[in-house]
Amino acid sequence: MTDATLKKLGLAVLDTEATAIDALKSRVDDDFVRACHYMLECEGRVVVIGMGKSGHIGSKIAATLASTGTPAFFVHPGEASHGDLGMITAKDVVIALSNSGSTEEILTILPIIKRLDVPLISMTGNPDSPLASAASVNLDVSVEKEACPLDLAPTASTTAALAMGDALAISLLEVRGFTADDFARSHPGGKLGRRLLLLIDDLIHTGDRVPYVPKGTIICDALLEMTQKGLGATAVVNDENRVEGIFTDGDLRRALDNDIDLHKTPIDEVMTRNCTLISPGLLAAEALKIMEDGKFNALLVVDNDNHLIGALNMHDLLRAGVV
Repeated sequence: MTDATLKKLGLAVLDTEATAIDALKSRVDDDFVRACHYMLECEGRVVVIGMGKSGHIGSKIAATLASTGTPAFFVHPGEASHGDLGMITAKDVVIALSNSGSTEEILTILPIIKRLDVPLISMTGNPDSPLASAASVNLDVSVEKEACPLDLAPTASTTAALAMGDALAISLLEVRGFTADDFARSHPGGKLGRRLLLLIDDLIHTGDRVPYVPKGTIICDALLEMTQKGLGATAVVNDENRVEGIFTDGDLRRALDNDIDLHKTPIDEVMTRNCTLISPGLLAAEALKIMEDGKFNALLVVDNDNHLIGALNMHDLLRAGVV
């Protein structure tokens, strides 16, 4: 067994599965549209069922639907016969996955599903199977052959079913007008959720944690404030607590390069005037972009009258997982 042979075998699997997916294009037809309408008109939840490998695919389809604006969950058909069938209500839609269309555990609960009179969408590899015949609409996910050389292990067939499930979910997402903000609200713990939902109000340093010095402060005293507060910068404010400028590590380096006496020179002579200021309510991701575009690591937060109310630096964004 050579390396070239292993590569050849791997490519053959991908070719087989790509062919299976390509064959689905002609099956995005009126039945596909009917299935979408059943789910769009559903007043309850989309309940996905499947056994074995089809069950794993069904679980993923349910998760994709739920995270893209179509409330859904997975029910194991074996458990459904022992009480979990009560999770399905008359307002729901059921999606049943079975490559053979003859899975015993699914056929056992079909009479109960039919008695509830809920729409049943089947995804099978056999359009003439009992499951397909009982369904309100059947989506044909049959494949010419499995990628498994024994034509036994579900490979191309599960890939085809998964792709059809994705086609349903994303079509519904588009029709519903589901947005990135909607997605973030379903994923508040993920990085995307944090980028789209987290406000700087949750991250900024306020009160005694804000580094600031009055105008006229000697540079060495300003350095003490920077060191104590640990943000790598300090605001410079006037008598009314309005921001006049900011003094950063970069300003310090430039002052040292110019041989400025840190023990005699007022901060006003070396601070950055007209510095970038932000307001409360700004998304943390927007603050990150401002920092990246301006190539600086700290921002001052002010109210509408430029009164200093807080400070934020890049490390705060890193700790929050925004970066």
